[in-house]
Amino acid sequence: MRPEEVVPIAASVQHWSRESPNYPSELGELAQPPRELYAIGRVSALSKPRVAIVGTRNSTAYGERITRTLTRALVRSGVSIVSGMARGIDAAAHRTALEEGGNTVAVLGTGVDVPYPVGHRLLHRAIAEKGLVLSEYPPGTKAGPGVFPKRNRIIAALAPVTIVVEAGFRSGALNTAGQALELSRVVAAVPGPIDSDQSRGSNQLLRDGAVLIAAPDDALALLGISPPKAALPPPPLLPESEQKIWDAIADGFVSIDDLPAATSLSIAECLAAITSLEIMGLVECSLAGEIKRR
Repeated sequence: MRPEEVVPIAASVQHWSRESPNYPSELGELAQPPRELYAIGRVSALSKPRVAIVGTRNSTAYGERITRTLTRALVRSGVSIVSGMARGIDAAAHRTALEEGGNTVAVLGTGVDVPYPVGHRLLHRAIAEKGLVLSEYPPGTKAGPGVFPKRNRIIAALAPVTIVVEAGFRSGALNTAGQALELSRVVAAVPGPIDSDQSRGSNQLLRDGAVLIAAPDDALALLGISPPKAALPPPPLLPESEQKIWDAIADGFVSIDDLPAATSLSIAECLAAITSLEIMGLVECSLAGEIKRR
């Protein structure tokens, strides 16, 4: 390996034993937990809800687009994205999380200071600065036989949900999914074109019972997170009485009988204003005599 392929940030490397407070407790569920971990970056990335997003290195435009869509939705809901910094789907997930200002964790099959693949030096540095890079291998360790399946078990253990976006029949992402299942984690997959080699493995996961991810909300639901509500358009400039009613019902249903006290309007003025707001399509009234914004 050329010297420039090792990131000169050894002074920033943290060393965690299994007794360290930073060592993720979930790794204790593995048959062979890492005896130690090395880390560079923000430990706070582990304090958020986590989802692993993995897939083929030979990704398609479809797979990368779906990865970006899912990652944006998850990150905007406060979820940290875990992946392996490989080409293709992994890289798309990491990059999107960083672009959104969110948290991402890269688990490497090399030392934390050895970007792999080499072409991901800039991505590695960005994750080290704004996210978290983890490895069970000491700094300076190069890629070798068997390191990536071992790495995959850490990805699977760190997240309660693993989403496979695209995977061929021999994709390492299927190895991650298999290890997640062994840990009783949720495995989900994105359906792909039936004539795409890159989707044969992920489609097989769905046939075998993986959770279908057909929209970003499906991923959020697996974590028990409700999708953020779309922002309501601002109302038109309202007359004074209608504006008082509108302001009084900002938090949901309000009894019409309570509006005079809340608005300093008479009941007749309240009813007239409510009728006006109903005509404009801004409010709705229940049979119980309550009013709320549409």
